[in-house]
Amino acid sequence: MTGGDTARIRSLEWMERGTDLLAGALDRLADADLDGTTPLPGWSRRHLVAHLGFNAAALRRLASWARTGEPNPMYASPEQRAAEIAEGASWPAGRLRDLVSKHSAGLLADLAALDDRQWGAPVVTAQGRTVPASEIPWLRVREVAVHAVDLDAGVAFADLPVDLCEELLSDVAARRSVKGDDPALSLVSATGRTWSVDGPGTPVRVGGEPGELARWLTGRGAGTLTDEHGAPPPALTAWL
Repeated sequence: MTGGDTARIRSLEWMERGTDLLAGALDRLADADLDGTTPLPGWSRRHLVAHLGFNAAALRRLASWARTGEPNPMYASPEQRAAEIAEGASWPAGRLRDLVSKHSAGLLADLAALDDRQWGAPVVTAQGRTVPASEIPWLRVREVAVHAVDLDAGVAFADLPVDLCEELLSDVAARRSVKGDDPALSLVSATGRTWSVDGPGTPVRVGGEPGELARWLTGRGAGTLTDEHGAPPPALTAWL
């Protein structure tokens, strides 16, 4: 088994775990609760649930692209994606729940059907990056894991697997470094792993549990984290 195979299998396992956490969070929310707010500006829980359902559908299009070789983009345009979410947010709660469960299960099945050659097929993400299809599971992991927490229905970053949180830290730190909108950071996990974010100034050193660091680095608040001087860590820009 190659390193790429191992990473793909690990992401598939995380995707199943995250999908289960998301399903549990949705089960704990009454239909009326879907009208509640989220940490995402302008989005109710309805918008977030619609996004999660349509994201799974969009990733199924990438799986189809990998399987058939026929280009099948996630979205026709950013405007189409936004309009889709806005429309879905107006649907009855039962239809929204069905959207998520149908396409979450469908994505798992679509990915399970890919062979070794298809896993290596190039596809294009919504951000315009060309990646092998083997990255599709991780694209979904980010969505279900972080947004299961955003629903505020009993799931916290501490409930996510430690290695998932650390992979998320690697992903987000790299993206923030490329964007260059944040101060320089030096992150130290309680497990001993470290990450850096390139930016202006002397790096701000912040340590803590992987889940706490992931919550902060994804823009969900610093909680009890402090920097090396005991001060609150800096506020961060959006990462996606």
